[in-house]
Amino acid sequence: MMNQQEFAISNRDGHALSCILYTPHNGLYTTIAVFAHCFTCTKNMKAVRQISIELTRRSVAVLSFDFTGLGHSEGHFSETNLSGNIADIEDVCRYMQLYYRNPAILIGHSLGGAAVLIAANRLPAIQAVVAIAAPSYARHVTRHFGLLEETIDKKGEAKISIGGHPFAVRKQFLEDLDRHNVIEEVRKLKRPLLILHSPQDSIVGIENAASLYHSAFHPKSFISLNGADHLLSSNSDTRYVADVIASWVKRYVSIETPEDQSLKDRQGEQVLVHHDVQEIYVSHIYNATLHIYGDEPLASGGSGLGLSPYELLLAAIGSCTALTVKLYAQRKGWPLKEVSVYLSHARKHAEELSLDVETMGKIDHISKKLAFKGDLTKEQVEKLAEIAAKCPVHKTVSSEVHFTEEVIHAPGRS
Repeated sequence: MMNQQEFAISNRDGHALSCILYTPHNGLYTTIAVFAHCFTCTKNMKAVRQISIELTRRSVAVLSFDFTGLGHSEGHFSETNLSGNIADIEDVCRYMQLYYRNPAILIGHSLGGAAVLIAANRLPAIQAVVAIAAPSYARHVTRHFGLLEETIDKKGEAKISIGGHPFAVRKQFLEDLDRHNVIEEVRKLKRPLLILHSPQDSIVGIENAASLYHSAFHPKSFISLNGADHLLSSNSDTRYVADVIASWVKRYVSIETPEDQSLKDRQGEQVLVHHDVQEIYVSHIYNATLHIYGDEPLASGGSGLGLSPYELLLAAIGSCTALTVKLYAQRKGWPLKEVSVYLSHARKHAEELSLDVETMGKIDHISKKLAFKGDLTKEQVEKLAEIAAKCPVHKTVSSEVHFTEEVIHAPGRS
């Protein structure tokens, strides 16, 4: 779960840049990353959004924005160039420094990756840089212009189509690309650098990652995104990238996790479950310190990222059962070494369970099988099995439970 704040900032040319700031669900963070999107993309690109959301779940706030002339930002794309993109990154970072806190991480995708590699040398507060599918030379982007590059050289301008959208590219754009030597900027970087690239990237070849890596000084890291496409269109790829970035950056940037008082209640345990409709079955489950996934299996249309709701219920019963049995054996001084609890849930008719109850439909049935390891007597095993049925969660599920429900937030109508 995350919060999302949209606003605009004015760059050095007076153009309003459209921004989104993603922050953790509790609004608490100590670290900001700035994300620069790819050539002709926008801040709403799927990979940008998904990676930003995943990083907020690790207490990193992420600012993504539209470069001048793209998305909802002001200006004309035909008048922009790589120098302008770099300036936009600088302007965004300085705005965040003034009104929020100094960004510590720069993340760039594709040509945005080349832009952050250059911009980092102009921003002393940046502590780590991440380049995703980035070219090692700026002119790489023109490989996909085809014969239009010759037209631009001769006529000064041409219309190119990228992703079905027409863009006017002027000669100054090409000339500006030639002014920037990405490899030289990487050699000057002297900042921790993470390079992520797919060997199957058909837009920016993997050889670009090799050039960047060999030109950089340590500390530097390379992660192969095997099987991913250039735009990271798969949710599993974006989550993997976010996991890698979050784990890697902690070695070089101090990321504190502020205490979430909203989930701390001394009178009982509290859990927050958040579901974003864009993720279909995926839910995000938090306590005050941890985050896990809830999901459905692939066979049921889910992503297979986490346990299903009933699996989570069984996990709660099983973990409580195992702990209760273990603690009882410890108090008794019995030689119990391991406890395994196998659980399943099904809906069955009463006669299938040999129950003498008056019910027409099926009833919930939870099967719990116990496996103990240790030099236990028969009497000790029987007693532990009896104790297993007395764990608090087992008793809660098997008893009558009363719920209270309250809507604490809902969008109102204007």
